[in-house]
Amino acid sequence: MSAHNTNHQWLWGILVGSVLTASSIKVYNQFFNEKHPAHRPRRDSLDESHLCPPGNVRGMEIVDGVDGLIGNTPLMRIRSLSEATGCTILFLNPGGSAKDRVALNIIKTAEDEGILHPDNGSTVFEGTVGSTGISIAMIARAKGYNAWIVMPDDQAKEKYQLLEKLSATVEKVRPVSIIDKKQFVNLARTRAQEFGKEDSNTTGAIGYFADQFENKANYDIHYKTTGPEIYRQTGGKIDAIVLGAGTGGTLSGISTYLKSLIPRLKVYLVDPPGSGLYHKVKHGILYSPFEAEGTRRRHQVDTVVEGIGINRLTQNFDLGFENIDNAYRATDEEAVKMARYLVREDGLFIGSSSAVNCVGAVRVARELGPGHVIVTLLNDSGQRHLTKFWSDDYLRENGIAYELSKDDTVDTIVR
Repeated sequence: MSAHNTNHQWLWGILVGSVLTASSIKVYNQFFNEKHPAHRPRRDSLDESHLCPPGNVRGMEIVDGVDGLIGNTPLMRIRSLSEATGCTILFLNPGGSAKDRVALNIIKTAEDEGILHPDNGSTVFEGTVGSTGISIAMIARAKGYNAWIVMPDDQAKEKYQLLEKLSATVEKVRPVSIIDKKQFVNLARTRAQEFGKEDSNTTGAIGYFADQFENKANYDIHYKTTGPEIYRQTGGKIDAIVLGAGTGGTLSGISTYLKSLIPRLKVYLVDPPGSGLYHKVKHGILYSPFEAEGTRRRHQVDTVVEGIGINRLTQNFDLGFENIDNAYRATDEEAVKMARYLVREDGLFIGSSSAVNCVGAVRVARELGPGHVIVTLLNDSGQRHLTKFWSDDYLRENGIAYELSKDDTVDTIVR
């Protein structure tokens, strides 16, 4: 880890993501006790009065069920990155993903509108690369629904396994363009429309297509909860936010809320290889160089990163597109090494999209200079990425450098 430099630029971020396992926390605490003596002074862009203790975020009351645990999550600072940039992490939700909020609000909105009724055999359908599907399966089970998840067949296999353990029906399909009727999102919509047509239905059960990419409930939950929580816990002292985008609901909801209160706020998109959103922001054209004939190596968005990156515009992304001031790329190698750096330094075991967000946050810090507050999110845990993003064999086979030397720092990882 690089020596402390009082002239080094400081970055603050809020990474919203998964609850660490008890073992990860133990490793984290052990590392902190060894590397950071108690007498060491803290040097933060925000003073301690703006680091909100957990009791100010979630009370000590007993919540009702799994869905009662979602949201109102306290912030936690990454101490090792503070040596170079400064960071605050917000661990989220029993499903292990920021998508828990989205899944809960999609189902709750359908209930409020009288579309879904629990315990009558209704099934929630969704097309997803994993995280939203896992959240839907968890919440559907808790609220009295079945879940049917359609996914590309090239995702990390532990995602399929987890969905099956949550009693979801998992349908794997070949990755194809969105214009194909058998594309995973399109097929999930078709399955919902066909549900119950062949069987006698006396219970009122329906097939409901969650439609995370176009359903405004995705945007709404981040506008109504995530954005306000970030503002409250930082005291509104935010200079920039930086996020990757898949559905676009998180970026749009948070940025729209925060910009209404902080007009000077800068919003940055960070995009993985193969996604067209970077070019849309920078040049007004939705295009990826990987779309050129003969250049794609693996799948529709050509990257080891799962959960962000897309080659079409969604309604949720469009709702906040005008908020975006600039965009950066993050390479596979940068994301992979950033994730391994955070394990080495903090015992934080993050997923691929979370690593991309961290890479983007470092780039934004370099652009803005010292003393700025930069917010990003921790989307999910590395536990859902063991067989691809965290697999040395997979990375080696696909020509992605992953080894982290003892001398590597944030400055050598993010070039």
